[in-house]
Amino acid sequence: MIKLALIGTGGMANAHARSFNDIRGVKLVAACDVDAKRVAEFAKTYSIPKTYTSVEALLAESDCDAVSVVTPDTWHAPISLQAMKAGKHVLCEKPLATNYPDAKKMADAARRRGVINMVNFSYRNASALQAAADLVASGKLGEVRHVSASYLQSWLTCNAWGEWTTSPTWLWRLSSEHGSKGVLGDIGVHILDFASYPVGKMKSVNCKLHTFKKARGNKIGPYKLDANDSALIRVEFANGAMASVETTRFATGHINRLFLSIHGTLGALRMDLDTSYDEMEVCLGEDRHRQAWKTVKCKKTPSIYQRFVNSIRTGDVDQAGFKRGAEIQKALDACFVSDAEDRTIQL
Repeated sequence: MIKLALIGTGGMANAHARSFNDIRGVKLVAACDVDAKRVAEFAKTYSIPKTYTSVEALLAESDCDAVSVVTPDTWHAPISLQAMKAGKHVLCEKPLATNYPDAKKMADAARRRGVINMVNFSYRNASALQAAADLVASGKLGEVRHVSASYLQSWLTCNAWGEWTTSPTWLWRLSSEHGSKGVLGDIGVHILDFASYPVGKMKSVNCKLHTFKKARGNKIGPYKLDANDSALIRVEFANGAMASVETTRFATGHINRLFLSIHGTLGALRMDLDTSYDEMEVCLGEDRHRQAWKTVKCKKTPSIYQRFVNSIRTGDVDQAGFKRGAEIQKALDACFVSDAEDRTIQL
């Protein structure tokens, strides 16, 4: 039996709790949150026997084998480092940290401590993405030349997730003073992993960020709306391939769409997670001369939660480990520098 504790009991923690409860041989033994009322209600919902309001107390008193860190971004690094020092395996929400130096420190600590370490790049759960990586690795696409990827949201133009102008849940994501790094920091981490995982190492980035006026004085209550709303990124890969990557919160008509196409010298693939998580289209072999696409049903693959549990059992870190999380954070940091200095940044 693997005994697991959740640190942070906000919205995303519910997905963690439900997922771990569905895995045979896993028991949620503790939950921790600075809000005593919230952690008590959370524990009651998921039948978790012990609650804590400090990480120090949880690590000192709980007999958990592993922790899942589901706190606000700024606490990912310090809490994960504490947990690893205590010998706990760690699954950390994305982004791994708020800057590359902290992310590298986490990856280095995980290697030294020899604990299982994974970051929740949740779209790796899509079997279509896993199949795409396998297809590229097989050589059936030939040499990859061009990649197009986008993560499009529209909550700034619709109320599908609630009215953003009156909700702190959304307003903080628009304010750097409240810890936001904008759309690039929030979901750019996902699309950079999504775009590069099947293709390989990123060599350089060139990024343009933009913040649109959204309110009078670009401020609502205590929230100064200065975090970026849209990002356009040009990526060059180590293998010479080029990519166009974009993300925005102004994509009217797309509440949460991830799209990826990869084009090689012998074929191409594309997927749209708005349509399916387990299907992709391919244009291979002779079909490329007719521009003919075929739909492929992809074999189901484990979720990040299943991979984490399996890794604890086998002792081998599955995708995606802290090293990968640090690589993506390095690219994100470079994107901010690229925008500020209007130049390409080598990774």
